[in-house]
Amino acid sequence: MLVTGASGGIGAACARALALEEARVFVHHHRGEERARALAEELNGAPTGRADLTAEAEVERLFDQARAALGSIDVCVAVHGVWPREDVPVWDLPLERWERTVRENLTSTFLVARAYLREVERSGHGSLVLVGSTAGVFGEAGHADYAAAKSALLGGLLLSLKNEIVRIAPLGRVNAVAPGWTESPMTRGLVDPERVASISRTMALRKVARPEDVARQVVVLASDELSGHVTGQVVVVAGGMEGRTLHDP
Repeated sequence: MLVTGASGGIGAACARALALEEARVFVHHHRGEERARALAEELNGAPTGRADLTAEAEVERLFDQARAALGSIDVCVAVHGVWPREDVPVWDLPLERWERTVRENLTSTFLVARAYLREVERSGHGSLVLVGSTAGVFGEAGHADYAAAKSALLGGLLLSLKNEIVRIAPLGRVNAVAPGWTESPMTRGLVDPERVASISRTMALRKVARPEDVARQVVVLASDELSGHVTGQVVVVAGGMEGRTLHDP
């Protein structure tokens, strides 16, 4: 199976969790080559490959490499994504950032999904798990670009893919996980105890997730044994987050 964005915190946790289930994992990275190679060594020499997932030719090459290394790609977990750190309201949001964020999060997922479904067309079976964000469920002020991209991923793209995959694989499935605040390199410096006290006011469980919390749900959705009759679903891993305040300051 192929895990994109495996050099990141959630991606690496997914690769480890899948490997624990004796899956053969192909580790994708873009900029985090050292982390990817360290992870590959940890996973008994798992194959790795670099690709910019916004580039059509590089995505196609990545799948060629994964197929050559694994023989077939039964499962694809699309974990990659970029959250722009700077808080920018829409009235100040440059078009360049909007287009870059959509390209890095939504267009890249389309390219990965398309390439994977071409693998499914050959094999007649498969499971695709997309990783979105609670920003795509509740919105995120200052990050409308990211929220819009993740909302499209968790909505129209997911629901279309789960209907299309069965045209080429009668038991094929597509599902998604939407993590909330999670300890990872992307959120480093943003989940200290004081910050957690603030952001968890909308959460029943007043803590942030560990990457392993997300990875376990990915394993469940990827598995035909555990989720064989589950498709088109979004599992939110966010401690019971709601769009309202649950706790006093």
